[in-house]
Amino acid sequence: MVNPGDVIQMRKDNETGQWGGKRYHSLNYHLRQKFGQKVFKIPLDAGLTCPNRDGTLSTGGCDFCSLRGSGDFAGDRSKTLEEQFEQIKSIMHRKWAKGKYIAYYQAFTNTYAPTERLKYLYDLALQQSGVVGLAVATRPDCLPDEVMNLLEEINKKTYLWVELGLQTIHDRTSRAMNMHYCYQDFVAALNRLRSRNIETCTHMILGLPGESIDDMKETGRRIADLDIQGLKIHLLHLMKGTPLEGKYKQQPFPFLEQGEYVDLVIDLLEILPARVVIHRLTGDSPRDLLIGPTWSLNKWEILNLIDQRMAERDTWQGRFAEEGNGRF
Repeated sequence: MVNPGDVIQMRKDNETGQWGGKRYHSLNYHLRQKFGQKVFKIPLDAGLTCPNRDGTLSTGGCDFCSLRGSGDFAGDRSKTLEEQFEQIKSIMHRKWAKGKYIAYYQAFTNTYAPTERLKYLYDLALQQSGVVGLAVATRPDCLPDEVMNLLEEINKKTYLWVELGLQTIHDRTSRAMNMHYCYQDFVAALNRLRSRNIETCTHMILGLPGESIDDMKETGRRIADLDIQGLKIHLLHLMKGTPLEGKYKQQPFPFLEQGEYVDLVIDLLEILPARVVIHRLTGDSPRDLLIGPTWSLNKWEILNLIDQRMAERDTWQGRFAEEGNGRF
């Protein structure tokens, strides 16, 4: 159980800005603490694919996944990785004059290739000037032993995290969304990564069709009990060109309302251990591809509302976190 004295101390810490003035453990804060300066991600497209697209499991991909493999803001795969890196870096420097970089293989499944190819890609990214670490996005079913060995080797040499898609713990949703993996597959992959001391950031999606608020909260409770080091919370985006668009046209489903989403995110943060780094609280979608919810286009408004609502509720990440018993 949470010690009342710890709660009082957490309250004092957050009043003085435990995480750089935020009430949650942001990635920006985490990286500044680790590297002593601004560090931002450079999202790259390695030209890879996914077993859920190349016919191994399916050809349609996960129903919600965009045509660019959820790498819509990554580099252009028609360019070399070096060209992608320089182009995205120059865009980032319009916001921040100085900083170091995390090379982020974002699009599609970035452990789904021969190990020799992956080693070349990972090494190439780490060789770019100013890079201080590597992030690799993948699926739970694409981590064979030889790839795990490679990741373990890299982890001993540089800062590394693996982004592992979960999205939901509910197998009925996973099947409905054509994901071709389930919660137990995720847990098995997470345990294998953690046995090698590899930091893992999981993804969850709020607002998946057919899921109630209670279903989403149950996913949050399970995540809070896992040995994860980071979390990305996504709002479901219905995008043009996805299988989900076709399903929506046949049978429309409701989107989460903005206030509903904000309160749900805060509920999740309250039961998530304070040590977990929050990589994202809402996702992005290209304006010309988004069908709904349209309120999601104003990312900064959503983030500001989360900050404002947390202050109104006088709450913070980890407020109700209990070892082995996360609760809302």
